[in-house]
Amino acid sequence: MQNDGLNRRSFLKTMSSAGMLAALPEAAFGGGHVVHEVAEPGQEADAKPKYSIKFSVCGMSHDHIHGMIGAVQRGGGILVAAWGGEEDKLATFKKRYPDVKIVATQDEIINDPSTQLVLSSQIANERAGIGIRAMKHGKDFLSDKPGVTTLEDLAEIRKTIAETKKIYAIMYSERLEVKAAVKAGELVQTGAIGRVIQTINIAPHQIVQGHGGDAGGSGGRPDWFWNPVQYGGILCDIGSHQVDQFLYYTGSTQAEIAESQIANVNHPQHPKFQDFGDMVLRGNRGLGYVRLDWFTPDGLGTWGDGRLFILGTQGYIEVRKYINVAVTKQGNNLFLVDQKQARYIDCNNLSLPFGPQFVSDIVNRTHVAQDQTQCLLAAELVIKAQKNAKVVTFTS
Repeated sequence: MQNDGLNRRSFLKTMSSAGMLAALPEAAFGGGHVVHEVAEPGQEADAKPKYSIKFSVCGMSHDHIHGMIGAVQRGGGILVAAWGGEEDKLATFKKRYPDVKIVATQDEIINDPSTQLVLSSQIANERAGIGIRAMKHGKDFLSDKPGVTTLEDLAEIRKTIAETKKIYAIMYSERLEVKAAVKAGELVQTGAIGRVIQTINIAPHQIVQGHGGDAGGSGGRPDWFWNPVQYGGILCDIGSHQVDQFLYYTGSTQAEIAESQIANVNHPQHPKFQDFGDMVLRGNRGLGYVRLDWFTPDGLGTWGDGRLFILGTQGYIEVRKYINVAVTKQGNNLFLVDQKQARYIDCNNLSLPFGPQFVSDIVNRTHVAQDQTQCLLAAELVIKAQKNAKVVTFTS
């Protein structure tokens, strides 16, 4: 029997070196049934937007604003005006949207009675103030993440929502604008893996990106990026995506930060910056772990190898959001294992529901695209995680 095992390993090694492993049947590996699928777009994919609203941009400090605009436009939004405080961002904006009116002040956006919705990716610690003013002037608001950086601003947001009945939404794009993450939500809702026990989010990011796009680092980083007072700190900033996912997939309506830590490992030239952070979450319906960092190497070919793991009582899901490293550059890869089989689902053909749902929410005063309470609970948790994080230092 030992010789048989050695012979089989030798055979597999030979086949691998010859590039022939792909030709082997699944049974050769002793695994279970494996299904490869391509998710088909829903019937609504080609449907025209049901509604139309007018919206404007008040602040474009982060390039995420372009993805936010795209989502609202898919839902029937018409972009009518914009204000930006940085000349380089404004120049890029004018090239992409040459027909949009550019105004000189924030007040011109806030006070325009024809605008129903205001979008902003202004410097992070300024977003809450813009959103509060917008709501008080009768407008709904969609912020880039983080949507708020202090508990004091969060309290004022909640107070203003109660007074005005307006929407304060936050674009947690790593769930709302990633097709495989949307599919994962659908599978969880149908009970495909039983009851969700835990989520694990691994969220590496790249500071300077050579591939372009709207992730924010293709042209370097502005001064405010390095200042935690302005960007919120690593847990509050990029961690807000991950805590949103934890709440959504576990269904937790109450949660606490069991532990959090931050570090500046490799950026001594920016002593206040945090390039690593993680946190442990405990909710009333599940547990969570989040790891964040700014160490994506150039060899990956994209800005981060984001992974989501959802553990259920009857199976588990893994989402490889932006790349299937060393296999294909294609993103939106979903893997599901249950009691019967292992499935790979290519989710690239799916449509993204957030934009149409959000525009519908504005028209109908509903909260289908994003639950308002959950949205702000995620913001509260990451602010607390950041505020109470243990600062870790390493000896050289």
